[in-house]
Amino acid sequence: MEGQDIVSSTEGAPRDVIPAHLLRGQKALVTGANSGIGRATAVALGRAGADVVVNYVAGGDEAEKVVEEITGFGVRAAAYEADVSDEQQVVAMMDRMVQEFGTIDILVANAGLQRDAPFTEMTLAQWQKVLDVNLTGQFLCAREATKEFLRRGVVPEVSRAAGKIICMSSVHQIIPWAGHVNYASSKGGVQMMMETLAQELAPKKIRVNAIAPGAIRTPINRSAWDTPEALEDLLRLIPYDRVGDPEDIGYAAVGLASDLMDYVVGATLYVDGGMTLFPGFATGG
Repeated sequence: MEGQDIVSSTEGAPRDVIPAHLLRGQKALVTGANSGIGRATAVALGRAGADVVVNYVAGGDEAEKVVEEITGFGVRAAAYEADVSDEQQVVAMMDRMVQEFGTIDILVANAGLQRDAPFTEMTLAQWQKVLDVNLTGQFLCAREATKEFLRRGVVPEVSRAAGKIICMSSVHQIIPWAGHVNYASSKGGVQMMMETLAQELAPKKIRVNAIAPGAIRTPINRSAWDTPEALEDLLRLIPYDRVGDPEDIGYAAVGLASDLMDYVVGATLYVDGGMTLFPGFATGG
C-alpha cells in the first residue's frame, strides 16, 4: 500500500439518495437494530418510507435514539426488547408488532454476535450461544413473520410480494475463518436456511434473500480497522480498497425489500468490496 492513498470510508458521501416513497406504507422489523449494521438498515428503511420496529436485546437508550432518527423522516418507529434466540420472546414481539403496527411486510433478521476462540479452546457454551442467536434466532423470526405474511397475503397497493425476508449473513458463509468456527458455521447455516425457505415460500409470494457483508466499519470489528497497520492488513483482502460502512448494507436492504427487486428470490447479495473474489489470486496466487 506504500505510496497509495488509502480510501477507507465513504464518510461524507450523500446519504439522502433513497427515494422516500420506495417502501411507503410498509412495516419493517429489524433485529439487533440499536447499533452497527442493524441501526443503519433500520434508518435506511425508515428513510425509504417504511414504519420500523427497532429490536434490541441490550442498549435500550441507543435503540430509542434510532427510533428518534427514524421518526424524523415522518414515519412511525418503536423499540422492542426481545432476545431473538428465545422462542417465547420472538412470538410476543411479533404479536405486539401486528397489534401496534397492523402487520409486517419486511423482516431483516440481522441480530448476531461472535464468541471467538481457537477450536480446541472453544467451549460448548461459546458454540451454542452463537448458533442460538445467529441461526436459530433467524429461524424463529422468519417463522413468525411468515405466519403473518400468509395470513394477510398480497396487498397490491403496498407490495407485489406478500412479504420479504432478508437474512443477514456474512462472506464467511463461504470463506472459512480459522478461530471463528462457531460464527462461520452459523453463517453457512444461514445460507442454506435462506435458500431452502426461498424455495418453499416463493409459491406463496414470499421473497427470501440474504445480504452477506464483508468488512464493515462497526464496533464489533474495530480492532481490524482502527489503526493504520490494521487497516493496511485488512485492505489487502478488499480489492475495492476501502472498508465498508454500515450504510452500504442499509442501501442493499432497501433495494432487496423493494418491488424494484421483486424477481430476486433465494439470492445472496455480497456487499464486500470484492472480498469474495479471492484477491490473493490477483497476481497468480
